[in-house]
Amino acid sequence: MTISRRKTLVAAISFAVLGLAACGKKDEAQPAASAASGAAAANSAEALKVAFIYVGPVGDAGWTYAHDAARKQVEAQYGEKVKTTFVENVPESAADAERVIRDLASQGNKLIFGTTFGYMEAMVKVAKDFPDVKFEHATGFKTAANLAQYDVRTYEGAYLAGVAAGKLSKSGKLGVVASVPIPEVLRNINSFTLGARSVNPNATTKVVWVNKWFDPGKEREAAITLIGQGVDVLMQNTDSAAVVQTAEEKGVLAFGWDSDMTKFGPKAHVAASTIDWSVYYNKRVGEVLEGKWKSDTTWWGLKENMIDLKSFNATLSDEVKKLIAERRQGVIDGTAPIWKGPIKDNTGKEVLGKDAVADDKFLHEVKFYVEGVDGKVPG
Repeated sequence: MTISRRKTLVAAISFAVLGLAACGKKDEAQPAASAASGAAAANSAEALKVAFIYVGPVGDAGWTYAHDAARKQVEAQYGEKVKTTFVENVPESAADAERVIRDLASQGNKLIFGTTFGYMEAMVKVAKDFPDVKFEHATGFKTAANLAQYDVRTYEGAYLAGVAAGKLSKSGKLGVVASVPIPEVLRNINSFTLGARSVNPNATTKVVWVNKWFDPGKEREAAITLIGQGVDVLMQNTDSAAVVQTAEEKGVLAFGWDSDMTKFGPKAHVAASTIDWSVYYNKRVGEVLEGKWKSDTTWWGLKENMIDLKSFNATLSDEVKKLIAERRQGVIDGTAPIWKGPIKDNTGKEVLGKDAVADDKFLHEVKFYVEGVDGKVPG
């Protein structure tokens, strides 16, 4: 069984406020729906109503920010043909998520995107009651006739960041501020390490877990801990810009995650593993408009321009940029796959044999650290 993005509650939101989903104005402390200006009032009855449900605040960086940027791209692409709505800060608890999803479906939204793993069961349940509505679930694994699943290969961006980190680190000690120990996050940590050790076989990675997706205070504490252990290049699998800000303050390097975080640490920010959800959202909205939508399972990455390492620091050398471009192309055309054996875990056990290339089933079930990552995976 595939386990992926966001199994934990990001925010504790009251029962009563959630009942107002998609009908009030945005309140920074509570979830509420915000209707975006993508359709003229005169055409609203004819426009396709599309809703997005977010696990955290839109903010100005990270996972939810990237989804909302893509929502705006949908508006720009389709204009008066669509009318979009979003609800932010929706907890992953089944009852709360179901209430918001059901409310959005009842309001006439014909395409609903749930952007975190924890919404899966609620979407499965509501989809049965609204067969004329199309539902899309990010990072889960269950589908139905009117329920599709989609994800992004974040590990590919992490690998490219690792290549750069291996070249830039003076100590050879890298660090990752990690969220929760599920296969997705472990896959990213390991891919980062594989990238670094491909250019510096002696590079090692230390990990500090914060057990949350968004907690700037804990993310900062974790970054400080890693820097105190001699780490001079940081990556994160968390949602705030706290790691980049801390790196700037402490004089080390860091990578943005999910979106460009340069403004939070202009000197520290090497590059950002950036997700472009609009590649997927524009396609799926178009299919609904054309009557061609079908339930599917999608996992896109570099090849489809859904993930990439971007926003390079001006001081990054042309040599490193060229190397990253070469590795990127090797992943895309299959000549240089990231997960190609022999690969061992950090206990010395071979997990992928010589010349074997990991398939998606293997990648979805990663529950170990590769050689070069310090410590043990939390139970």
